Amino acid sequence: MAYDANSLESHWMPFSANRDFKKNPRMVVKSDGMYMWDYKGGQIIDGSSALFCTPAGHGRREIAEAVYKQMLENDYTPHFQLGHPGSFDLAERVCRLLPDDFNHVFFTNSGSESIETAIKVILAYQRARGEAQRNRLISRERAYHGVNMGGVSLAGMVRNRETFGLTLPNISLIRHTWQEDQRFSKGQPKTGAELAMDLERIAENLGGSTLAAVFIEPVAGSTGTLVPPVGYLEKVREICDKHGLILVFDEVITGFGRMGTPFATQKFNVKPDIITMAKALTNGAIPMGGVAVTDEIYDTITNSAPDNAIEFFHGYTYSAHPAACAAGIATQKIYQDEGLFENAAALEDYFLDAMWTLQDHPLVADIRGIGMMAGIEVHSDGAPGRRGGNMQKAMFWNGLHIKWTGDNAIVAPAFVAERHHIDEIVDKFRKTLDQALEEK
Repeated sequence: MAYDANSLESHWMPFSANRDFKKNPRMVVKSDGMYMWDYKGGQIIDGSSALFCTPAGHGRREIAEAVYKQMLENDYTPHFQLGHPGSFDLAERVCRLLPDDFNHVFFTNSGSESIETAIKVILAYQRARGEAQRNRLISRERAYHGVNMGGVSLAGMVRNRETFGLTLPNISLIRHTWQEDQRFSKGQPKTGAELAMDLERIAENLGGSTLAAVFIEPVAGSTGTLVPPVGYLEKVREICDKHGLILVFDEVITGFGRMGTPFATQKFNVKPDIITMAKALTNGAIPMGGVAVTDEIYDTITNSAPDNAIEFFHGYTYSAHPAACAAGIATQKIYQDEGLFENAAALEDYFLDAMWTLQDHPLVADIRGIGMMAGIEVHSDGAPGRRGGNMQKAMFWNGLHIKWTGDNAIVAPAFVAERHHIDEIVDKFRKTLDQALEEK
């Protein structure tokens, strides 16, 4: 099949340079395991698990068959005052992966919806416990919390919010954790924990009793893999406890094994009050997200309502869709049966060492990484993001898919990867760097 600008014009693509893409489309027509194939027959190794969604690899028949069976048996049940068995099964499986007092999950359809839901949970909880004046939310510079208006309001990535001026009030941002002396730090940087004191200053300036919650990506993913300094998350937790804030971990990227543990909360040994998730929940096969909360939050909200009354006026038409739940259950079985989180932990050192071999390249400005996730930043060519955008396109035709944000490449392969796959990713990355250097 031929593809040209005319045949592709109808689809307005998300987060894409539509006019540029349609001149020379990077069209994927098949995916299996660690690889994808373009419409010209070229094989592409997937170095970012698509969009961090497919840690079990592409083309898992177990998931497809589970969804097919579910669609024949029960294609759709609304979850407003009705239910189906799959949602309760999946919720229980997810809770087994979380800290002990996380026993309730609210299902959504994406990470963006998970953030919106978490905001509503926070406000409902504060009201239910008689502290409705706690209506201020804290986020961070360079943060990404989805693209719905709540998430945009929390955004610390300028381009994601500058066009959309109508955002929520009562949002404050604290600094991100990257500092110049952290360049090429492998794992958690040794400096920067004191940046958590920004949260203390917000509490002192605005009044701790007015603050509802702080949103933290344990590893800031979309901005280019900013790893928290040693002691930073612990200090944030301490300040939250001191002033009565809810601590939200946005684990849409880090959840389900990316850190070599079920969630980043276990990797860093810091427990939040709310955990948002999506992406790898269904291995990317069906859109789905979730919000896990502690028993304290769930019980406070539900017990504040009259008997037999709806406790939380929120939900989506496709919340806990039967097909999504079937995909989620099949995915969780794969993770457990194949020991994929353990695979990720075992491969972490080799993966990070391989990424750091690119440190000697003159175009590489910084490398950051932990778990099965690394950010490789290239020097700007004078226009921020232009070199990264060009390299992303060049990599595709060199047989490598990597997610880029500006001049930051985010490498996050599937947990089914073997060492030779990591080597292939690095080789094709270096080849593209060399080409970019020649064109400089």
